[in-house]
Amino acid sequence: MKDRLVTPSYCFILAANFLLYFGFWLLMPVLPFYLSEIFKVNNATVGIILSCYTIAALCIRPFSGYLLDTFARKPLYLFAYIIFTVIFGGYLLAGLLSVFIMMRVVQGVAFGMVTVGGNTIVIDIMPSSRRGEGLGYYGLANNIAMSVGPMAGLFLHDTGTPYPFIFCAALGSCFAGFLCALMVKTPYKPPVKREPISLDRFILLKGIPAGVSLLLLSIPYGMTTNYVAMYARQIDIPASTGFFFTFMALGMAVSRLFSGRLVDKGKITQVIAVALYGVIASFFLLWSCVYVMRWNPHACTFLFFGIALLLGISFGTMFPAYNTLFVSLAPNSQRGTATSTYLTSWDVGIGIGMLAGGYISEVSTFDKAYLFGACLTIVSAIYFYHTVAPHFHRNKIVR
Repeated sequence: MKDRLVTPSYCFILAANFLLYFGFWLLMPVLPFYLSEIFKVNNATVGIILSCYTIAALCIRPFSGYLLDTFARKPLYLFAYIIFTVIFGGYLLAGLLSVFIMMRVVQGVAFGMVTVGGNTIVIDIMPSSRRGEGLGYYGLANNIAMSVGPMAGLFLHDTGTPYPFIFCAALGSCFAGFLCALMVKTPYKPPVKREPISLDRFILLKGIPAGVSLLLLSIPYGMTTNYVAMYARQIDIPASTGFFFTFMALGMAVSRLFSGRLVDKGKITQVIAVALYGVIASFFLLWSCVYVMRWNPHACTFLFFGIALLLGISFGTMFPAYNTLFVSLAPNSQRGTATSTYLTSWDVGIGIGMLAGGYISEVSTFDKAYLFGACLTIVSAIYFYHTVAPHFHRNKIVR
């Protein structure tokens, strides 16, 4: 019973996580169209506006890790969750672009806190011997949301559903998730001695090398989640691009069947190393779609969705491994800091990907943006092999 993973609290936090990310992903592929259709902005400006959200989340992440390590975690988690939720209602009132941007910034701050809080709480309530498996299923909740969320959002948009209705759908999903979050029971966290403020209270210094490697991978990932629908439209792929996210999430679900257990057996760096090959291949193939389309549109369509499946398997395999890697470099008193460093690295890359994807597509085409991202994955892999893996094995904490 000590190593029991499935408990009521674990199930509730999985549901809360799924519903939070469903609301998030519902709008993700729709917002570029919303900004271009309602506010008449170009691709470069879309990238800047969307990146404000990620930049805001990035700014709060180091502080959220410190706060979660110092104070009671659940109240902070719930506070951030409800702020994130009510902002969807605020979008209904955002008649001016400046107001919309302000709403995105506030929601980005809340997102930065609630995601660190959720990741830290789920680590607290699961047995350490099954951490990789538990984080894998927790991530799977995100992946399922990533499957049905964008597909639902694009379906609503393509069928002419008014944007206020889409915002209300996201609001309802997150409110239901908040009710689930209320039901999570967290273990007692004794008061900790507040140490003098220092850099390692906000950033896990030992996690910086891994953070750099992860950042380079998240740049093309950010381009994909935000612009792949526009890319498909640009090269005239004759299929609903909402299914791209479905296949991607399916690949992530498949990866959860084995990746978490391998991580729990100590094969953290080996799992990441294998997944890197799939990530590199995926982005080079995504770049090549524009040329395959000229040769055979049907072959390009099959390739496009095959890439989504491979991307899902690759990233789904490495996510729990990277998360466990960061946590394994930190003492128990710095779990929040380790989690915030992990997510901060990811967010920095996502923000850069939004900006770079919008800018490159404005001055050139989306395929050039994906070529740039594919090259970054090679740099990340080389850096991981030569620096990150050796550093981890020298500094990991054995529990």
